[in-house]
Formats: sequence, C-alpha cells, structure tokens
Amino acid sequence: MLDPKLIRSDMARVKRGLIARSMFDIDENIIKLYKNKLGEKSVEEINQFYKTTAGIKFLMENESEVTISHLNGFIKLDEERREVIKEVEDLKCQQNRANAEISAAKKTGADVKAKLEEMKAISEKVKILDAKQSEIEKKIEEVVLYLPNICHETTPVGASGDDNVEIRRWGTPAKFSFEPLSHADIGVKLDILDFDRAAKITGARFTVLKGDAARLERALISFMIDVHTGENGYHEVLPPYAVNRDSMRGTGQLPKFEEDLFKVNPSGYYLIPTAEVPVTNLHRDEMLNFEALPVKYVSFTPCFRAEAGSYGKDMKGLIRQHQFHKVELVKFTAPETSYEEHEKLVADAEKILQKLKLPYRVMALSTGDIGFSAAKCYDLEVWLPSQNTYREISSCSNFEDFQSRRAQIRFKRNAKAKPELAHTINGSGLAIGRTLIAIMENYQNEDGSVTVPEVLIPYMGGITKIGAFKGYSPQGQQQASQPKETNAKAMTNK
Repeated sequence: MLDPKLIRSDMARVKRGLIARSMFDIDENIIKLYKNKLGEKSVEEINQFYKTTAGIKFLMENESEVTISHLNGFIKLDEERREVIKEVEDLKCQQNRANAEISAAKKTGADVKAKLEEMKAISEKVKILDAKQSEIEKKIEEVVLYLPNICHETTPVGASGDDNVEIRRWGTPAKFSFEPLSHADIGVKLDILDFDRAAKITGARFTVLKGDAARLERALISFMIDVHTGENGYHEVLPPYAVNRDSMRGTGQLPKFEEDLFKVNPSGYYLIPTAEVPVTNLHRDEMLNFEALPVKYVSFTPCFRAEAGSYGKDMKGLIRQHQFHKVELVKFTAPETSYEEHEKLVADAEKILQKLKLPYRVMALSTGDIGFSAAKCYDLEVWLPSQNTYREISSCSNFEDFQSRRAQIRFKRNAKAKPELAHTINGSGLAIGRTLIAIMENYQNEDGSVTVPEVLIPYMGGITKIGAFKGYSPQGQQQASQPKETNAKAMTNK
C-alpha cells in the first residue's frame, strides 16, 4: 500500500509514478496538452500518442495538468480529514480554557455547574468527531488500496511489454536437424499430456500428466527445492493452499484483483495464486528480528488462477493453466539491502536454468508491464523452439515496503529503536510447468523422445529418455516400450 504520508507530502512524485503506469484520465486538459505539442491532430491520433512511451513521458513532465480520478478521491477525503482534525484541536483548546476557568472558580468558591456542562458538551463533540475522523481514515485506506506501487527510478518508463529492456542472455538456442514440435504435440504423441481427459474431468486450461511427464514434474520440484535449500541458503516451508481475505489483502491481490482468484464458498477462503501469498503472510502483524534479516524462504505449492481477461490466449498446452505448480522464493529484508538482495534472488532463479542448460534472457519490465505491487521486476524468459521466441518462466519483484505496510511486517534495529517496515522480495524459482515445457521442447529428439537433462537423471531414477506412456491405452494393451534411444541434438551453452 502506498504511504498516505507520501501522497500528502509529495503529490507531484506520486502523480508522475501513476502516470508512468498509464493511470490517468483522458480529459480536455490532456487533449489540449497534446494538441499544443502535436499541433491539430485527430482524436484518434491523440489517443494513439498517449499509449506510447513518448506520450507517457510527456505527461510525466506536465503532471500538474493531468487528472487522476483516484487521487482526486484521496484529496477530497484528506481535506475532510484535515477539517475534522482542526475542529477537534479547536475544541480541545476550548476544553483547556474551560479547565483553567473551572480551577480558578473553585478557588474562589464560585459556581462551576455551567462550566462543567460546557465541558461535557465539548467532550461529546470531540468523541463524535474522533469517530468521524476514524471513518474518514478508513475510507482513505480503501482508496489507497486501489493505487499501485510507485516504480523504482531504475524501472524503464514504457507503455507496454514492448518497452521492456533486455539485460542479458545466457546460452545459445539449439539448432535442430528436424522441425521441432511444440510441447503439446510431443506430449500428445507420447501420450504423457492428456488435455482431452482433463477437459472432461474439469474444463479448459487443465491437464493430466501421465507416466514420465508426471515423474519429471516431481523431479523438477525436488531438484529446485534441493538447490535452493542446499546451495542458495533458503529455508523450506509448506504453507496452506487456501488463505483468508486478510492474507490476499496483505500481498496486494485484494481488493483490486478479486476476479482473478478462485474463492472457496461458503468459507470465504481463496485458493492461492502463488506461494507468495501465504509465505509473505507468515510474518503479517509481526516484529522481525533485525539481526536475522534477510529471512529467506522457499516453498513449493500448487497455484490456482482464474485467468480473467486472458480468453483465447495460449489455449493450447501448458503455458496458461488454471492450476499449476511453482517453487517460490520469498525474502524479508532491511530497506538498505533490498535491491542487493533482489539481484541475488534473480541470480538464484537463473542458477536453476543454467543447471538445466536451458537458454534464457533477463528482462527489466517497464512501467507499462510491471505488476501492481512491484517497484522493480525482472522476468526470466526461457527459449521455446516451437515458438522461436523467449517466454516468461519467472518474475522476480522487489515490492519495497508496499506489502509490508498492508501486512504490517516490521522490525526494530535495537530494543530502543522505532519500528520500521521491512522490504519484501519474491520470485519464481521456477514455474514447474513452464520448465517442463522448456525441457520437452529444447531436449526433444527426432524419434519423438525427450532426453532427460543430466542434473535430473538421479531424480528420475536413472531414466535418461522420456518415452511413450506405458500404462492403459485405448487399444486395451500396455505400450510396449519407450522409443529407441538416439542422441539428443547437442545444445551449446555457456
């Protein structure tokens, strides 16, 4: 949650931050501004300009002319709050004067009954105004809960994901002597990914993993947890998969993104969209030990997302599912070390891809693509041969004190120090389903089999090739054997 004190003290900075996220009203002021810059242009041309990075930067430079309705709601409520505070202060001054007059009157033996009645009336007014102030502050908080975080100064300003900035690449995509298949086609041919039966059982965006695909999923989970606990210094936790409303509010999913969540009625619980939610809320309303910072957790959980607004996107395969598995990394840090710890967390996630020898790139997300709660975010994107492009496999975000203010996660530097808000950081280390996709596509062989990455062979019980499902088949007989082994096309990596 944004700090209301920041909004009051530096409105210009907050407005620039919200404009950078394309959070502004297209009104007469903006149209006039654009016409002054662009000359006489059509409404359509003006509308196109405000959707560009240049248009957003122009508005940031002229923030005083820009209207942001949500901020106007805050300003109006804050003015009411100030008026109430002033009225209470005036009444308390009257109380002090009345107290002094009563004390003086008692010394002379004068009647103080009228003054006592006056004091009682003032006290009642103060009580009513205190309740009014409390109600206004609740309304202010509800308004602020819908405002996104202000991005860090190093986050690229941009209008969309097209403005994300590539930071680095690792590995060289494999060159195949045959036309590489998509993971969905490989999975169907080997009968290890069953989309039709999953749709029959539940519906679209669900998958049944069978045979070696299911085993590979388990292997990836164990491998990632072992690396993060054994080499990267994280502590494993296994949290509940359903959380209450306060937990969702603490990490920023509520109230703004309720339609993206699966709600469990009549309990009112929510299925978690990521382990970030329960793991961050482990320390909600707690005072952390400063000497123990950074606190580092790794957690494997299933994740559940309604994918509202993604109709028609990535309908084929495992890319976008309602239910998927993920290994999540979460850190609680002091403010002065959070960006150093953020970079370390990104490196920890990268290590998994490097050990699996999967080519990837690191992208700094622009203000037009970054998540609601994040101040800075890197996406790790893995190479998918069938799409001839990189696709997201991990998002690593620094939220600064945005989540901690909502969840009241604090620390003291010493026993006499004032409480401070911790910074929270998290990222996928990695998304299991998308890692399985990347392995199936990058390690596929011409005969239809998939070579198991070397680091996973011990987790696969010595299996070196993923072949056809050996269980039940519609023909009523077991599949005979895996495809004949062939050498996987060598991949050149760092």
